[in-house]
Amino acid sequence: MASMISWQMTELGKPLAKVEAPMPQPGPGEVLVKVAGCGVCHTDLGFYYDGVRTKSPLPLTLGHEISGIVTAAAPDAGGWEGKAVIIPAVMPCGDCDVCNRDLGNICTTQKMPGNDIQGGFASHIVVPAKQLCQVPVDDQYRPVGLADVSLAQLSVVADALTTPYQAIVDAGLSADDTAIFIGVGGVGGFGAQIAKAFGALVVAIDVDPVKLETLAPYVDKTFNVTEMPFKDLRKAVSAFVKEQGKRRTEWKIFETSGTAAGQKTAFGLMTFGANLSVVGFTMDTVDIRLSNLMAFNATARGNWGSLPQYYAPVRDLVLSGKVKMAPFTKTFPLSEINAVFDMVHHKKIVERAIMVP
Repeated sequence: MASMISWQMTELGKPLAKVEAPMPQPGPGEVLVKVAGCGVCHTDLGFYYDGVRTKSPLPLTLGHEISGIVTAAAPDAGGWEGKAVIIPAVMPCGDCDVCNRDLGNICTTQKMPGNDIQGGFASHIVVPAKQLCQVPVDDQYRPVGLADVSLAQLSVVADALTTPYQAIVDAGLSADDTAIFIGVGGVGGFGAQIAKAFGALVVAIDVDPVKLETLAPYVDKTFNVTEMPFKDLRKAVSAFVKEQGKRRTEWKIFETSGTAAGQKTAFGLMTFGANLSVVGFTMDTVDIRLSNLMAFNATARGNWGSLPQYYAPVRDLVLSGKVKMAPFTKTFPLSEINAVFDMVHHKKIVERAIMVP
């Protein structure tokens, strides 16, 4: 009998356990996907190290940035077998009141792998078929497009690229705007590239010189926040925007670091008519003066995942070469997941780690 391998979280901070089990079978409306790759996200580390509660009880297979090949499908999910796919990190039901009003991000019955259901740090996963994003591939299951990118690498489209894309769309970003990203590892770095593809002036801010150096060719300006007091940083950003002939109002600010310090920096950069998108997550609290929103006639909003409808345009940005993945991703055998978690947690790698079964 065929079996599957998964690496499960059994206790907070304890090594993920390798588990062999019978191959699961898809139920109504579901498919079985052979995993090609699964990205390691800050959210996974939050569950594993920080005690952020998962919707499903432990033991649980983490991982929500998943790509793979459909190997079996329920009778009512026909047509998917043999297709290469990206599995959305957040899969709304598609039928409830909020879904019918294009607000699937807040669907109360949404499914998130590695949280609501078993995740992608495994050889296989069963997921609903309704929200899958197909990837065009050749007969060797290599993605078809201008970019040299593997199906495993495309796993991080789920979350690391689509989440900032949703935030960018919600912010109404255009070529007339300035986009400022605070924290440019993973989500922030990909978001900065997407904003550049939208034609915006893009500023990247971080504390890591290596991340900034890697991203520099793909944005207009980088700033290391550790090299100057915050007031000087704000003046420097404003001066650069003015030099480029862009407005010093209505900045689109994206907090993608998932740190308290990054959130304070993002809020401090508020200007008249600004839009602040909180994309990163931290358990820490931040002391800010909310009245600044009133004084600047500004907007702040959170961003939970991405609607599945945005996956295809993001996929196309990658396959067309407009958003680069190779310099920002690194693959590892799934068997090394405990070492990779430790490496990512202690910031010993700047690329997005992808586990390959």
